[in-house]
Amino acid sequence: MGKNVKIALIIGGIILGVIIILPLVFGAISGWRYRVWGMMGPGMMAGFGWMWLIPVFWVVFLGLIIWAIVAAVRSSNESKDSDSSKPDSALEVLKKRYARGEINKEEYEEKKKDLA
Repeated sequence: MGKNVKIALIIGGIILGVIIILPLVFGAISGWRYRVWGMMGPGMMAGFGWMWLIPVFWVVFLGLIIWAIVAAVRSSNESKDSDSSKPDSALEVLKKRYARGEINKEEYEEKKKDLA
């Protein structure tokens, strides 16, 4: 699991926790137990009047799912494209050594002829 996916899951868990716990906390503070209900009972969401929260919840939830999928696809593509998974060829190592100054031009030319 990539770093982006883990971050998406953590943020999603926090948001879902807030969305679930927030109405309960506000209900407890406002004294929802002592309200007088109508003929049909407390109604949706136990009478908190939080109907606006349902569309917000779904937009956030679907956004997190899309973000997690995109992050998973990107992390899998990055791991396939990374050069660290395949070893360098001998000629590439030779070029790097020459560029760093570990060998001089004569040694470079000689070893290049040997490799080719």
